[in-house]
Amino acid sequence: MSDTDKRLQEAVEKELEWEPRVNAASIGVAAKDGAVTLTGDVPTYGEKIAALDAAERVYGVRAVANEIEVRMTDDFTRNDAEVAEAASRALDWDHFVPQTVEAEVHDGHLTLKGVVEWPYQRHEAEQAVRHLFGVKSVLNTIAVEPQAGPSDVEQRISEAFSRHARLDARQIIVTVTGGTAHLYGSVHSMAEKRSAVEAAGSAPGVIVVDDQLSVVP
Repeated sequence: MSDTDKRLQEAVEKELEWEPRVNAASIGVAAKDGAVTLTGDVPTYGEKIAALDAAERVYGVRAVANEIEVRMTDDFTRNDAEVAEAASRALDWDHFVPQTVEAEVHDGHLTLKGVVEWPYQRHEAEQAVRHLFGVKSVLNTIAVEPQAGPSDVEQRISEAFSRHARLDARQIIVTVTGGTAHLYGSVHSMAEKRSAVEAAGSAPGVIVVDDQLSVVP
């Protein structure tokens, strides 16, 4: 392992130790040329995602392979009926998730289905269920079918990037074809990359974001 890889590995390990939602002792970290691989076992899907979030925050990380396994103890195990009921309740109580979204559960693996108007609603639905007891994974198959968006979508997205404190808009190029926003250029971190994708996905008329951004620390 090179000195650069070792420093990145140590930085991710320290960030995992800093993250209170994660038991860092149960997670292994490997780093090579800016790509980080997470391994180990955790008792909840929420902790697996929290570990991913922590790794993506680290400066120098260009990609993360999250190979952590969810192995539930008796304290966290729920049957499919219980998980489905909890998911339905969580979706119903989330103001940002429309009634067109539903959840199906099989052996702890939860699938989200339905149609929404905005990408943020699709994201919000996943956020609502990922931390529930008994969830081993979340597959989000929700379709986005927006109303017709304005003709100046590219300009609106570029302006949104310029307003965003976490983005260097000068390094990002936006083109829109149909309902797809294509992002090109470079960002400084995985966290900045995610911010750009989320900002573009909030534009009226955008169905999907084609993320072609490179992470250049």
